[in-house]
Amino acid sequence: MSHRNTPRALCQRALLEWEKGRIFSDEILHNLLEKHVLTPPDRGLLTELFYGVLRHLRQLDCVIGWLRSGELDPETRNLLRAGLYQIFHLRIPAHAAVFETVSLATRSGGLVNAVLRRATREQEVLQTKLSQEPMAVRESHPDFLVDRWTTQFGAEAAEKLCQLNNASSENYFRVNTLKTTLGRLCEVNPDAVVEDAARGVLKLRRIPADWLSLGLGYVQDPSTLTAPDLLDPQPGERVLDTCAAPGGKTTYMAQKMNGKGVILACDLYESRVGRLRDNVSRLGASSVRVHQLDFMMLPEPGSPLLDTPFDRILLDVPCSNTGVIRRRVDVRWRLTEEDFVRMPVQQLALVRRAVPLLKSGGKLVYSTCSLEQEENDGVVEAAIKAFPELELEEVRRILPFQDGMDGAFAARFRKR
Repeated sequence: MSHRNTPRALCQRALLEWEKGRIFSDEILHNLLEKHVLTPPDRGLLTELFYGVLRHLRQLDCVIGWLRSGELDPETRNLLRAGLYQIFHLRIPAHAAVFETVSLATRSGGLVNAVLRRATREQEVLQTKLSQEPMAVRESHPDFLVDRWTTQFGAEAAEKLCQLNNASSENYFRVNTLKTTLGRLCEVNPDAVVEDAARGVLKLRRIPADWLSLGLGYVQDPSTLTAPDLLDPQPGERVLDTCAAPGGKTTYMAQKMNGKGVILACDLYESRVGRLRDNVSRLGASSVRVHQLDFMMLPEPGSPLLDTPFDRILLDVPCSNTGVIRRRVDVRWRLTEEDFVRMPVQQLALVRRAVPLLKSGGKLVYSTCSLEQEENDGVVEAAIKAFPELELEEVRRILPFQDGMDGAFAARFRKR
């Protein structure tokens, strides 16, 4: 392997690309793994290094500030971040972490070497100092998010939430009953742990590649099944999934309907619709019809939205993603306080578009992967005021620090 294509070198490139602020971390990593052929251990190391640095960014920068004063160029700062992450958080011998990191430096090898060697010598002292820092620093989150969660959930729950956000996510696999059964997959993989038999969810240390390529299931946290379960689509019904990509909820609804009926699955961007089509095809969800359209715009004549009213609508809206930060690791650094003012306005606008498309007696589920009151209960209350014909039937919420999985919110309405 070329020295430029080692996991550590690729991590450095990923961090420099991420700092430009134009692309989210998961897309950066996906592009790198598509471009470079790596062994499973090297793929794992690249993923661990890149996501690990982003999870612990504030903590790492705090340590760098203690060890080195003054400005640092982006290359040097990111090398120090990756080196310190290996020293403080991974079971990699310190001398190996230092050597491999310094070997990547093109202009400041002496500085990187000195700082990392000092960190190795003073590791216990530095860890003690970190433990005495405010929660937002030691758990590496923005102050405003920690303050918000402390007010909403209490200090103990907020700290547990931050710690969960910094932990690696579990590998959950939802079995696709359109092609196989839970029992068959457990027979061929005795290491699979049944997490939820009723919904066909397995937990695996490593998901077999052929299970994915053959469409035998979908990598999916159990929390994401909450909204489709609450909607409870029935065989033969006409269902609308308004923000469907990448298709996990869509294909789960298709199997709940036994492939009978029609699901109209929509999304805005061509790239996302492409992923949605691929997943629908791979999982054999033949009852799903995929369309690229802007749901915020009024349907034009001939739009599939105008064929007939829908029996059920899933409105899984774009949100702040604060319930899934352990999977979308850089969300915490992208969010601002203004987002919690802006997003509920957009979310309510989506509700306004969806309600006229629902038949009388039909069901609509509004859902997010947010923990924030403004995006959840606040939008539900606003929807009830805006549409007296909507009757709130049930609300379900999942909190990571209580339920041990990603956060989710879902509210079901019936149109009177």
